[in-house]
Amino acid sequence: MASLEDILAVILGGGRGARLFPLTQERSKPAVPMAGKYRLIDIPISNCINSGIIRIAVLTQFNSISLHRHISRTYNFDSFHNGWVQVWAAEQTVANSDWYQGTADAVRKQLLQIRTTRAKYVLILAGDHLYRMDFSKIAQFHFEKGADITIAALPCSTEDAPRFGILKRDPSMRITDFFEKPRDPEIQQKFISRDDKEKPFLASTGIYLFNIDTLCELLESSSFDDFGGQVIPAAIKTHKVYGYDFEGFWEDIGTIRSFYDTNLALTSPDSPFDFFDPERPIYTHPRFLPGSTITHSILENTLLAEGCLIDNAEIYHSVIGLRSHIRSNSIIRDTIIMGADYYESNDSTPDASVELGIGRNCSIEGAIIDKNARIGDGTVIKPFPRGLDFTEKNWVVRDGIVVIPKNAIIKPQTMLVP
Repeated sequence: MASLEDILAVILGGGRGARLFPLTQERSKPAVPMAGKYRLIDIPISNCINSGIIRIAVLTQFNSISLHRHISRTYNFDSFHNGWVQVWAAEQTVANSDWYQGTADAVRKQLLQIRTTRAKYVLILAGDHLYRMDFSKIAQFHFEKGADITIAALPCSTEDAPRFGILKRDPSMRITDFFEKPRDPEIQQKFISRDDKEKPFLASTGIYLFNIDTLCELLESSSFDDFGGQVIPAAIKTHKVYGYDFEGFWEDIGTIRSFYDTNLALTSPDSPFDFFDPERPIYTHPRFLPGSTITHSILENTLLAEGCLIDNAEIYHSVIGLRSHIRSNSIIRDTIIMGADYYESNDSTPDASVELGIGRNCSIEGAIIDKNARIGDGTVIKPFPRGLDFTEKNWVVRDGIVVIPKNAIIKPQTMLVP
């Protein structure tokens, strides 16, 4: 009988993460902070653990030190379990001397390690999606169908179809056709799979469950670099590929805009994703931080992490990360502040005029402030028109959102406005 113990989860850490730059300037994409206290990698790892899948490999190759540190500090199983979470970084070997060239190529270069685990099934996941899924259900579906490959499929609108791989199924739920990011309306028309005007398509979530033999055969007999654009379309013609229905919340956090919008959506009373689920929690590195101290302040629709110091400030529709320090008379709106990695005493400030965190009398709106940033007194930040991108010395604009990179210093009285 097949079981969850036979499944190895492989999480794809992504490449340079250019679409999330500058958040990926000093860290890999899965290590980007999320929702005030988590990192993106915590989402797929937590889904695996909650589903009973406890052998997990994370594939990465760029800026992997902080990711490795986070995983090694967070995911340690006791000696009575055979589970583990490991980072498999790209490396030069006798057989391979290149970087990962794509999602499929990354897995191909790790087939020796995958075989060593003696897993019978390999669950391929992305490291930059926000969702909660019980993988035991997709595994049971896979076993019952006798599938070679199972893809988790999500209802999709016509507007979103060009962003995803779109699939077509027969009545038995076997996938008969697949097209990566269709833009032609005539092609889209051929892939209508649901009697729903708002969401007539089925989109791939990038979650694939492979039989190990099928995975090795497909990768070793081809030079395909990508799963969605190459491996899956080819496999449909030669293997039993099924589509598993998933109708919960799912979001790709691959761009600055999606990162910004998704984080701020979490501040609403009707947040689309519930971090308060007691049965299927999202795990992260445990920290020994004091409760946040808030004096003479207004907070409205704000997601607040622990260890913060907020003095006589106004905060609206924002995410305030770990150890954030927001000083008097500052107003924060529609902003993500990631906080800090440490506390700072008055005599340790490298630049006496700019303290760690948000200074006094600041007005910040429509921005992302990365960790350990120093925003001087009187700084004003406003959003730029959507679609606008440009780069300055200590700040950038991506799709109209002002992003202050990690460790950046913004001098007092700076005006970052359109």
